[in-house]
Amino acid sequence: MAAQAPTLDEIRAAAARIAADVLRTPLVALDRELPGATVHLKLENLQPIGSFKLRGASNAMRLASPDELASGVWTASAGNMAQGVAWQARRLGLPCVVVAPDHAPQTKRAAVERLGARIVLTPFAEWFETLTRRTFPDVSGFFIHPVSDRAVMAGNGTIGLEILEDLPDVDAIIIPYGGGGLSCGIASAVRALRPATRIVACEVATAAPLAPSLAAGSPQRVEYRASFVDGMGSPFVLEQMWPLVRELIDASIVVSLEEVAAAIRLLAERHRVIAEGAGAASVAAALSGRAGPGTIACVVSGGNIDPAKLATILSGGMP
Repeated sequence: MAAQAPTLDEIRAAAARIAADVLRTPLVALDRELPGATVHLKLENLQPIGSFKLRGASNAMRLASPDELASGVWTASAGNMAQGVAWQARRLGLPCVVVAPDHAPQTKRAAVERLGARIVLTPFAEWFETLTRRTFPDVSGFFIHPVSDRAVMAGNGTIGLEILEDLPDVDAIIIPYGGGGLSCGIASAVRALRPATRIVACEVATAAPLAPSLAAGSPQRVEYRASFVDGMGSPFVLEQMWPLVRELIDASIVVSLEEVAAAIRLLAERHRVIAEGAGAASVAAALSGRAGPGTIACVVSGGNIDPAKLATILSGGMP
């Protein structure tokens, strides 16, 4: 079944519903001049779990009925959605299970376990299929899809409301693309309030199915290589998300691992901001100059990077 975009009313209701759970994150100017463009940073890495995922997870769980939550909750996540669901589950006193790919970073796995969730590791291909099947052997409870749930996208869309409140004349918003739930949530809010704003996805070259899919007009499969940019990227565009993605996203900018690493260093050195690979990818896309002129907002989606990998990047290396 194709995913459905949340309405503006649903996104506004989500903003009120999760106000006590999430931060209204700041929007700050990037300390770097670009010809013809002014870049701002939406710092979702400052959320209690270090990622925007808390917004969608909280909205989905706050909307669920007591009967739906009676057996606990579970999700399929490499780390950040897992932390969002686990954080809210602990807050609500619910058991939580996380199905994660076996290459999930130890830093994120440890954070999930600290929050009280049980982790089930599985090979990446099997994990990714779970996003389509919405089932996993011997795992039960209320399933929170990290991408295509309408309630999750509505929670994500609250970022769009905040950007437009702080930067009403924004010309483009650059959003890291993993499965499409973040970009489509934000786009749903922005299209309703300021349709002239360009919605630009960004992908890393080692896992970038959206750009060729948009070019071909149909979902394309690409080679997937795991990298330190672990919070986004996949071998293909989720089938249930494709109609929505095609409608709401104007373009996708593909950046290299080297560009992402440079953006991580820039954020740390100029702003004292710690961003994970996916979170810095939007800044890398802006720095490439391919997002066009004008006022640009970059969603720094998360900051949950392994300390050893961060140290390598800050010293000029590549993890």
